Amino acid sequence: MKKALTLGLLAALSGALAQGSLRVGMAYDAGGKFDKSFNQSAYEGSQRAAKAGGVTVKDFEPTDPSQVVQGIRSFANDDFDLVIGVGFNNNASITTVAKENPDLAFGLVDDVSPQKNVASLLFAEEQGSYLVGYLAGMNSSTGVVGFVGGMDIPLIHKFEAGFTAGAKAANKNVKVLAQYVGTTPEAWNNPSKAKEIAASMKAKGADIIFAAAGGSGKGVVDYIKQTQCLKAGSLPKGVTFKTNNFAKVAKSASYASACAGNTRPMFFIGVDSNQNYLGDFDNKPTTLNHGLTSMLKRVDNAVFALINDVKADKFKGGERRFGLKEGGVGYAVDQYNKALIPSSQIAKVEAIKAQIISGKIKVPSK
Repeated sequence: MKKALTLGLLAALSGALAQGSLRVGMAYDAGGKFDKSFNQSAYEGSQRAAKAGGVTVKDFEPTDPSQVVQGIRSFANDDFDLVIGVGFNNNASITTVAKENPDLAFGLVDDVSPQKNVASLLFAEEQGSYLVGYLAGMNSSTGVVGFVGGMDIPLIHKFEAGFTAGAKAANKNVKVLAQYVGTTPEAWNNPSKAKEIAASMKAKGADIIFAAAGGSGKGVVDYIKQTQCLKAGSLPKGVTFKTNNFAKVAKSASYASACAGNTRPMFFIGVDSNQNYLGDFDNKPTTLNHGLTSMLKRVDNAVFALINDVKADKFKGGERRFGLKEGGVGYAVDQYNKALIPSSQIAKVEAIKAQIISGKIKVPSK
């Protein structure tokens, strides 16, 4: 049965390609395709495939979760060659429509569908989070760091678990504060709540905050843009400045004015896409950037690879996993944060990365 299904899919796809461009339908999750995070990474992967030629991409951004199945079914009814659901919230819709259309190819990002004609794209988020946690542990001036999750679900617990383990591996005495925006899909698009959480973490001494919260993460960035630094006189009882790693990094005039005296800068850590540029508050990459790094979740690479497999008549359903070894996760160093992370730290992180890939370091996922 499985062999017949595969042959049927390949025959259908070969016929479509012979007639012209491969047609791909993308159904996005809450936050929309330009969320500067998870959805946008998937979008960029599809656009890379389109620019390479022979691929036409159509988007569907639901305004209500109940619309998802209709949008996905519309792609299938129009005989799109591949339909991709971005995010675990789209699992039920993708699975339903895939079952209705066993001769069409489907993709699902971040969850597993039981349907044989669905490629389920999964990531080792805990591995990339371990690396950025290690950087946070090395660079926190107070020994207190924060984690802001979006929806309180096992998927985001993987980010928290990896981040916490990495931070403690770098500094056994580090304190990790963790809080979630909410328990419903609205948690991905509530920056005001995330901003409140960031404020509460700063009040407890956190100077580096990792936000794995989709569109809500903008609230963390906005809060750090507003506050910029921690002041010695405002630190809570029991928290002191222990290091000053960024003393020699050039500061903007506004930072120098707002953060004079005994202070230390605050940083966010981006997620999914490279969000380092969001920390360039004065539009000058040469001055202190407030994005320490970003945990890269290469949804773009996974989507691009899946589209190319369909294009090459090599589509296979089932689970596909992307970790450090497969280039599915990582951390970002670029013009915006290269002054923050010296080569000695990069060497340490790369050594840790190699040990994770080899299996010497086992990263917890919960």
